[in-house]
Amino acid sequence: MSGEALRHIAEAEVKAREVDGIGPDVPTRPIDRVGVVGAGTMGGGIAMTFLNAGIPVTIVEREEAALDRGMRVMRNNYERSAARGKLTAGQVEERMGLLSPALDLAALSGCDLVIEAVFEDLALKKQVFAELDRLARPGAILATNTSYLDVNAIAAATSRPQDVLGMHYFSPANVMRLLEIVRGAKTAPDVLKTAIEVGVRTGKVPVVAGVCHGFIGNRMLAKRQQAAHALLMEGAMPWEVDRVLTDFGFPMGPFQMSDLAGLDIGWSRERSRGETIRDRLCEMDRRGQKTGAGFYDYDADRNRTPSPVVEELIRAFVAEKGGTPREHSAAEMRDRLLMPMVEEGKAILAEGIAQRASDIDVVWVNGYGWPRATGGIMYWAGVR
Repeated sequence: MSGEALRHIAEAEVKAREVDGIGPDVPTRPIDRVGVVGAGTMGGGIAMTFLNAGIPVTIVEREEAALDRGMRVMRNNYERSAARGKLTAGQVEERMGLLSPALDLAALSGCDLVIEAVFEDLALKKQVFAELDRLARPGAILATNTSYLDVNAIAAATSRPQDVLGMHYFSPANVMRLLEIVRGAKTAPDVLKTAIEVGVRTGKVPVVAGVCHGFIGNRMLAKRQQAAHALLMEGAMPWEVDRVLTDFGFPMGPFQMSDLAGLDIGWSRERSRGETIRDRLCEMDRRGQKTGAGFYDYDADRNRTPSPVVEELIRAFVAEKGGTPREHSAAEMRDRLLMPMVEEGKAILAEGIAQRASDIDVVWVNGYGWPRATGGIMYWAGVR
């Protein structure tokens, strides 16, 4: 199957650029300078994506320390590439020379495209877009890098919702190929087409999604996370669940992924009531790779090993909550993890959030590590 599946996904990546009703007669807007709001991990990665394509970038942060840190991280990334022989010293300077750091959003007034990459908070994003509406030049495209939030609500904070859309990059943004482009209810056809072209020009694989919580990829991922935690409540261990997916061909399983991202994303000690296994791990300061312990134990080189502490914690938690531990076969665990995602993919298609099943394949192969040799999640499940 793999030859046919590989052909399918290669064709799907090209097909994903085509959007019904947006033909060759729809013009695109020139993008000669890009603005990025936020110089953290995501903002810096997005900026590098454009610098790598020779496009000048203005990057804005509120505080000098954060801006300096972001600039330093980008330079270090380029210098590491140069040390590995992937860039020359001249190319490093050339790329950094295209970057203009600033502490005021007014510096973005000359940009043709502005991408917001601030904290995932709707009120904050709306505030940023209201300011961008005031400062950005007429005809500039305003994009949000939100992973989950309502792009229409963000667009409504401006007087130009036709110029607003989502451009959801995946971390690290300068490496990951997927660009999930979220079409708002009022996004103009030329804005959507320009965003797709920008994706292709910067070496990304663009896929268009409609507005809903989590769009295509994260909406389906949530179903897998629910299933993974349900398995823990039946006595499965995180490393057993992860192994099922790595054996299937994923680079990592859901609990490895959580440890890598940090278990404390969205968690706060003040509000925590120990209601989930994650809460209890965070309360123990087991917050993932960065603290040397999460669902797994990590050594100094971040090599993971199954944790007896976590095993004991899960067994106690399951007993406390009245769960019933039992044995699971690998095949049962695989179906429990993957089939809810397939069903959610079907719902996404039925609702018109994705234009075609193969677009969902492109999202999962390029953004989430779904094994390419299977052709993608919907192709694997026989949904065409």
